[in-house]
Amino acid sequence: MKKTILTGLRPTGNLHLGHYFGAGQSWVKLQDDYNFYLEIADVQALTDNFNDPEKVRKNVKEITADLLAIGLDPNKVNFFIQSQIPEIAELTVFYSNLVTVARLQRNPTVKAEIAQKKELFGNDGESITYGFLGYPVSQAADITAFDGELVPVGDDQLPLIEQCREIVRKFNSIYGNTLKEPVPYLSKTTRIKGLDGNDKMGKSLGNAIYLIDDEETIKKKIMGAITDPNKIKKDDPANPDICMVYYYHKLVSPKDTVSNICKECQKGSRGCVLCKKELIEHMNNYLKEIKERRKKYEDNPELIEKILKDGTEKARKKAQEQIKKVKQAMKIDY
Repeated sequence: MKKTILTGLRPTGNLHLGHYFGAGQSWVKLQDDYNFYLEIADVQALTDNFNDPEKVRKNVKEITADLLAIGLDPNKVNFFIQSQIPEIAELTVFYSNLVTVARLQRNPTVKAEIAQKKELFGNDGESITYGFLGYPVSQAADITAFDGELVPVGDDQLPLIEQCREIVRKFNSIYGNTLKEPVPYLSKTTRIKGLDGNDKMGKSLGNAIYLIDDEETIKKKIMGAITDPNKIKKDDPANPDICMVYYYHKLVSPKDTVSNICKECQKGSRGCVLCKKELIEHMNNYLKEIKERRKKYEDNPELIEKILKDGTEKARKKAQEQIKKVKQAMKIDY
Protein backbone atom coordinates (compact mmCIF):
# COMPACT_ATOMS: atom_id res chain seq x y z
CA MET A 1 0.00 0.00 0.00
CA LYS A 2 1.32 3.43 -0.96
CA LYS A 3 2.32 5.82 1.79
CA THR A 4 0.52 9.17 1.99
CA ILE A 5 2.32 12.41 1.20
CA LEU A 6 0.82 15.75 2.22
CA THR A 7 2.19 19.03 0.96
CA GLY A 8 0.80 22.40 -0.01
CA LEU A 9 1.27 25.97 -1.11
CA ARG A 10 -0.25 29.23 0.02
CA PRO A 11 -1.92 30.94 -2.98
CA THR A 12 -0.28 34.35 -2.61
CA GLY A 13 1.34 34.53 -6.06
CA ASN A 14 2.46 32.57 -9.10
CA LEU A 15 5.28 30.02 -9.03
CA HIS A 16 8.80 31.22 -9.79
CA LEU A 17 11.94 29.26 -10.62
CA GLY A 18 12.77 28.92 -6.94
CA HIS A 19 9.51 27.05 -6.36
CA TYR A 20 10.01 24.94 -9.46
CA PHE A 21 13.58 23.82 -8.86
CA GLY A 22 13.20 23.72 -5.08
CA ALA A 23 10.00 21.69 -4.73
CA GLY A 24 8.11 21.37 -8.00
CA GLN A 25 10.49 18.97 -9.73
CA SER A 26 10.61 16.80 -6.62
CA TRP A 27 6.81 16.65 -6.47
CA VAL A 28 6.61 15.58 -10.11
CA LYS A 29 8.88 12.63 -9.30
CA LEU A 30 7.02 11.70 -6.12
CA GLN A 31 3.55 11.62 -7.68
CA ASP A 32 4.09 8.16 -9.19
CA ASP A 33 5.02 6.41 -5.96
CA TYR A 34 2.81 7.89 -3.25
CA ASN A 35 -0.78 8.65 -2.33
CA PHE A 36 -0.31 12.38 -2.92
CA TYR A 37 -2.48 15.14 -1.38
CA LEU A 38 -1.65 18.69 -2.43
CA GLU A 39 -3.34 21.45 -0.45
CA ILE A 40 -4.06 24.90 -1.84
CA ALA A 41 -3.77 26.57 1.57
CA ASP A 42 -6.05 29.56 1.16
CA VAL A 43 -6.88 29.84 4.88
CA GLN A 44 -3.20 30.01 5.79
CA ALA A 45 -2.66 32.55 3.01
CA LEU A 46 -5.12 34.79 4.84
CA THR A 47 -2.79 34.95 7.88
CA ASP A 48 -0.71 37.39 5.80
CA ASN A 49 -3.44 38.63 3.46
CA PHE A 50 -6.57 38.86 5.62
CA ASN A 51 -7.18 42.37 4.29
CA ASP A 52 -6.93 41.30 0.63
CA PRO A 53 -9.15 38.21 0.21
CA GLU A 54 -9.67 38.83 -3.51
CA LYS A 55 -5.94 38.31 -4.08
CA VAL A 56 -6.06 34.94 -2.34
CA ARG A 57 -9.21 33.84 -4.19
CA LYS A 58 -7.72 34.73 -7.58
CA ASN A 59 -4.47 32.95 -6.84
CA VAL A 60 -6.17 29.66 -5.93
CA LYS A 61 -6.71 28.96 -9.62
CA GLU A 62 -3.51 30.70 -10.70
CA ILE A 63 -1.26 28.54 -8.57
CA THR A 64 -3.21 25.40 -9.50
CA ALA A 65 -2.60 26.20 -13.17
CA ASP A 66 1.12 26.64 -12.42
CA LEU A 67 1.29 23.28 -10.64
CA LEU A 68 -0.46 21.50 -13.49
CA ALA A 69 1.85 23.22 -15.97
CA ILE A 70 5.02 21.88 -14.35
CA GLY A 71 3.77 18.33 -14.84
CA LEU A 72 1.68 17.37 -11.82
CA ASP A 73 -1.01 14.95 -12.99
CA PRO A 74 -4.49 15.36 -11.44
CA ASN A 75 -4.95 11.60 -11.90
CA LYS A 76 -2.02 11.04 -9.54
CA VAL A 77 -2.17 14.14 -7.30
CA ASN A 78 -5.22 15.00 -5.22
CA PHE A 79 -5.55 18.79 -5.38
CA PHE A 80 -7.84 20.31 -2.75
CA ILE A 81 -8.75 23.71 -1.28
CA GLN A 82 -8.07 24.03 2.43
CA SER A 83 -11.07 26.20 3.30
CA GLN A 84 -13.44 23.61 1.84
CA ILE A 85 -12.34 21.00 4.40
CA PRO A 86 -13.98 22.13 7.69
CA GLU A 87 -12.46 19.16 9.50
CA ILE A 88 -9.07 20.89 9.26
CA ALA A 89 -10.47 23.86 11.19
CA GLU A 90 -11.93 21.49 13.81
CA LEU A 91 -8.61 19.75 14.31
CA THR A 92 -6.86 23.13 14.60
CA VAL A 93 -9.13 24.00 17.53
CA PHE A 94 -8.56 20.64 19.22
CA TYR A 95 -4.78 20.85 18.82
CA SER A 96 -4.63 24.43 20.10
CA ASN A 97 -5.08 23.01 23.62
CA LEU A 98 -1.99 20.83 23.21
CA VAL A 99 0.64 23.51 22.59
CA THR A 100 1.55 26.58 24.62
CA VAL A 101 1.99 30.11 23.34
CA ALA A 102 5.57 30.05 24.64
CA ARG A 103 6.33 26.93 22.56
CA LEU A 104 4.95 28.55 19.43
CA GLN A 105 7.04 31.65 20.04
CA ARG A 106 10.17 29.49 20.38
CA ASN A 107 9.60 27.75 17.05
CA PRO A 108 12.62 28.83 14.93
CA THR A 109 10.60 29.23 11.74
CA VAL A 110 7.95 31.32 13.50
CA LYS A 111 10.61 33.38 15.30
CA ALA A 112 12.32 34.16 12.01
CA GLU A 113 9.07 35.23 10.36
CA ILE A 114 8.08 37.36 13.36
CA ALA A 115 11.49 39.08 13.28
CA GLN A 116 10.99 39.74 9.57
CA LYS A 117 7.58 41.29 10.23
CA LYS A 118 8.99 43.48 13.00
CA GLU A 119 11.67 44.75 10.65
CA LEU A 120 9.18 45.27 7.85
CA PHE A 121 6.58 47.13 9.92
CA GLY A 122 9.00 48.79 12.32
CA ASN A 123 7.17 47.90 15.54
CA ASP A 124 7.54 45.56 18.49
CA GLY A 125 5.39 42.81 17.02
CA GLU A 126 1.95 44.27 17.69
CA SER A 127 0.96 43.42 14.11
CA ILE A 128 1.37 39.68 14.78
CA THR A 129 -2.06 38.04 14.76
CA TYR A 130 -3.30 35.00 16.66
CA GLY A 131 -3.75 33.21 13.33
CA PHE A 132 -0.16 33.90 12.30
CA LEU A 133 1.28 32.71 15.59
CA GLY A 134 -0.84 29.56 15.43
CA TYR A 135 0.27 28.65 11.90
CA PRO A 136 2.15 25.50 13.08
CA VAL A 137 -1.02 24.23 14.78
CA SER A 138 -3.00 24.71 11.58
CA GLN A 139 -0.29 22.92 9.62
CA ALA A 140 -0.44 19.98 12.05
CA ALA A 141 -4.16 19.78 11.31
CA ASP A 142 -3.48 19.83 7.56
CA ILE A 143 -1.11 16.89 7.83
CA THR A 144 -3.01 14.70 10.27
CA ALA A 145 -6.40 15.24 8.62
CA PHE A 146 -5.19 12.96 5.85
CA ASP A 147 -2.97 10.61 7.87
CA GLY A 148 0.04 12.24 6.23
CA GLU A 149 3.12 10.07 6.69
CA LEU A 150 5.63 12.05 4.62
CA VAL A 151 5.81 15.83 4.25
CA PRO A 152 8.15 17.25 1.57
CA VAL A 153 9.92 20.30 3.04
CA GLY A 154 13.09 22.34 2.92
CA ASP A 155 15.46 22.68 5.86
CA ASP A 156 13.80 25.90 7.00
CA GLN A 157 10.48 24.09 7.48
CA LEU A 158 11.77 21.29 9.70
CA PRO A 159 10.79 23.07 12.95
CA LEU A 160 7.17 23.14 11.76
CA ILE A 161 7.16 19.39 11.15
CA GLU A 162 8.74 18.79 14.57
CA GLN A 163 5.99 20.92 16.12
CA CYS A 164 3.42 18.70 14.39
CA ARG A 165 5.15 15.58 15.70
CA GLU A 166 5.04 17.02 19.23
CA ILE A 167 1.31 17.69 18.91
CA VAL A 168 0.70 14.15 17.65
CA ARG A 169 2.67 12.65 20.54
CA LYS A 170 0.80 14.79 23.05
CA PHE A 171 -2.56 13.83 21.55
CA ASN A 172 -1.72 10.12 21.55
CA SER A 173 -0.41 10.24 25.11
CA ILE A 174 -3.72 11.69 26.34
CA TYR A 175 -6.32 10.08 24.08
CA GLY A 176 -4.66 6.87 22.92
CA ASN A 177 -2.77 5.91 19.79
CA THR A 178 -4.86 7.62 17.12
CA LEU A 179 -2.60 9.81 14.95
CA LYS A 180 0.49 9.05 12.87
CA GLU A 181 3.71 10.99 13.41
CA PRO A 182 4.70 12.49 10.06
CA VAL A 183 8.26 12.29 8.78
CA PRO A 184 9.85 15.14 6.80
CA TYR A 185 10.89 14.33 3.25
CA LEU A 186 13.83 16.63 2.59
CA SER A 187 14.34 18.01 -0.89
CA LYS A 188 17.83 17.40 -2.29
CA THR A 189 17.70 20.71 -4.15
CA THR A 190 19.18 23.72 -2.42
CA ARG A 191 17.37 27.04 -2.38
CA ILE A 192 17.60 28.86 -5.73
CA LYS A 193 19.19 32.31 -5.58
CA GLY A 194 17.61 35.42 -7.04
CA LEU A 195 18.91 37.30 -10.08
CA ASP A 196 20.52 39.79 -7.70
CA GLY A 197 22.51 37.10 -5.89
CA ASN A 198 20.23 37.12 -2.86
CA ASP A 199 19.90 33.67 -1.25
CA LYS A 200 16.13 34.10 -1.34
CA MET A 201 14.02 34.57 -4.45
CA GLY A 202 10.71 36.39 -4.17
CA LYS A 203 8.28 38.94 -5.54
CA SER A 204 8.96 41.47 -2.79
CA LEU A 205 12.66 41.38 -3.66
CA GLY A 206 12.05 41.83 -7.40
CA ASN A 207 14.64 39.17 -8.22
CA ALA A 208 12.54 36.26 -9.48
CA ILE A 209 11.69 34.80 -12.88
CA TYR A 210 8.13 33.50 -12.86
CA LEU A 211 6.86 30.59 -14.92
CA ILE A 212 4.25 32.89 -16.47
CA ASP A 213 6.73 35.63 -17.46
CA ASP A 214 6.61 36.42 -21.17
CA GLU A 215 9.76 36.59 -23.31
CA GLU A 216 10.09 40.37 -23.04
CA THR A 217 9.83 40.25 -19.24
CA ILE A 218 12.41 37.46 -19.06
CA LYS A 219 14.75 39.43 -21.34
CA LYS A 220 14.49 42.53 -19.17
CA LYS A 221 15.11 40.61 -15.95
CA ILE A 222 18.11 38.67 -17.25
CA MET A 223 19.73 41.74 -18.79
CA GLY A 224 19.67 43.25 -15.29
CA ALA A 225 21.17 40.19 -13.58
CA ILE A 226 24.28 40.56 -11.43
CA THR A 227 27.64 39.57 -12.96
CA ASP A 228 31.23 39.64 -11.67
CA PRO A 229 31.73 43.30 -10.60
CA ASN A 230 35.47 43.05 -11.32
CA LYS A 231 34.83 42.44 -15.03
CA ILE A 232 34.95 45.98 -16.40
CA LYS A 233 35.84 45.41 -20.04
CA LYS A 234 34.48 42.79 -22.41
CA ASP A 235 37.80 40.92 -22.58
CA ASP A 236 38.55 41.02 -18.86
CA PRO A 237 38.79 37.55 -17.28
CA ALA A 238 36.04 36.93 -14.72
CA ASN A 239 34.93 34.52 -12.03
CA PRO A 240 31.80 32.65 -13.23
CA ASP A 241 31.14 31.33 -9.73
CA ILE A 242 30.01 34.78 -8.55
CA CYS A 243 28.02 35.55 -11.70
CA MET A 244 24.26 35.01 -11.54
CA VAL A 245 24.05 34.66 -15.32
CA TYR A 246 26.36 31.63 -15.17
CA TYR A 247 24.39 30.37 -12.13
CA TYR A 248 21.20 30.32 -14.20
CA HIS A 249 22.96 28.84 -17.22
CA LYS A 250 23.74 25.85 -15.00
CA LEU A 251 20.01 25.46 -14.33
CA VAL A 252 18.60 25.68 -17.86
CA SER A 253 21.37 25.44 -20.47
CA PRO A 254 22.86 22.30 -22.08
CA LYS A 255 25.87 20.90 -20.19
CA ASP A 256 28.33 21.44 -23.06
CA THR A 257 27.21 25.06 -23.30
CA VAL A 258 27.75 25.56 -19.57
CA SER A 259 31.24 24.09 -19.78
CA ASN A 260 32.22 26.41 -22.64
CA ILE A 261 30.78 29.44 -20.86
CA CYS A 262 32.88 28.71 -17.77
CA LYS A 263 36.12 28.41 -19.74
CA GLU A 264 35.48 31.46 -21.92
CA CYS A 265 34.49 33.57 -18.92
CA GLN A 266 37.66 32.68 -17.04
CA LYS A 267 39.83 33.42 -20.09
CA GLY A 268 38.12 36.72 -20.83
CA SER A 269 36.95 35.66 -24.29
CA ARG A 270 33.25 36.05 -23.45
CA GLY A 271 31.34 39.27 -22.94
CA CYS A 272 28.51 39.59 -20.42
CA VAL A 273 25.98 40.88 -22.96
CA LEU A 274 26.47 37.86 -25.20
CA CYS A 275 26.25 35.56 -22.20
CA LYS A 276 22.98 37.16 -21.11
CA LYS A 277 21.49 36.90 -24.60
CA GLU A 278 22.32 33.19 -24.70
CA LEU A 279 20.73 32.70 -21.29
CA ILE A 280 17.56 34.45 -22.48
CA GLU A 281 17.33 32.02 -25.39
CA HIS A 282 17.94 28.94 -23.24
CA MET A 283 15.55 30.14 -20.52
CA ASN A 284 12.72 30.63 -23.01
CA ASN A 285 13.39 27.20 -24.54
CA TYR A 286 13.41 25.62 -21.09
CA LEU A 287 10.07 27.17 -20.11
CA LYS A 288 8.37 26.62 -23.47
CA GLU A 289 6.73 23.28 -22.64
CA ILE A 290 5.59 24.52 -19.22
CA LYS A 291 3.96 27.57 -20.80
CA GLU A 292 2.25 25.45 -23.45
CA ARG A 293 0.73 23.20 -20.78
CA ARG A 294 -0.35 26.22 -18.78
CA LYS A 295 -2.04 27.83 -21.77
CA LYS A 296 -4.25 24.75 -22.13
CA TYR A 297 -5.63 25.43 -18.66
CA GLU A 298 -5.82 29.19 -19.20
CA ASP A 299 -7.95 28.57 -22.28
CA ASN A 300 -10.10 26.00 -20.44
CA PRO A 301 -10.61 27.29 -16.87
CA GLU A 302 -13.38 24.76 -16.35
CA LEU A 303 -10.70 22.06 -16.28
CA ILE A 304 -9.09 23.68 -13.22
CA GLU A 305 -12.48 24.05 -11.53
CA LYS A 306 -13.25 20.36 -12.06
CA ILE A 307 -9.83 19.25 -10.80
CA LEU A 308 -10.24 21.30 -7.63
CA LYS A 309 -13.86 20.23 -7.12
CA ASP A 310 -13.16 16.52 -7.58
CA GLY A 311 -9.99 16.63 -5.51
CA THR A 312 -11.63 18.52 -2.68
CA GLU A 313 -14.55 16.09 -2.54
CA LYS A 314 -12.13 13.17 -2.27
CA ALA A 315 -10.08 14.95 0.39
CA ARG A 316 -13.21 15.80 2.37
CA LYS A 317 -14.17 12.12 2.58
CA LYS A 318 -10.73 11.23 3.93
CA ALA A 319 -10.84 14.07 6.46
CA GLN A 320 -14.32 13.02 7.62
CA GLU A 321 -13.00 9.52 8.36
CA GLN A 322 -10.12 11.01 10.32
CA ILE A 323 -12.19 13.44 12.38
CA LYS A 324 -14.51 10.59 13.33
CA LYS A 325 -11.55 8.68 14.81
CA VAL A 326 -10.29 11.78 16.60
CA LYS A 327 -13.66 12.58 18.17
CA GLN A 328 -14.10 9.00 19.31
CA ALA A 329 -10.69 9.13 20.98
CA MET A 330 -11.59 12.45 22.64
CA LYS A 331 -14.98 11.14 23.85
CA ILE A 332 -16.87 13.86 21.99
CA ASP A 333 -18.54 11.66 19.36
CA TYR A 334 -22.05 12.47 20.57
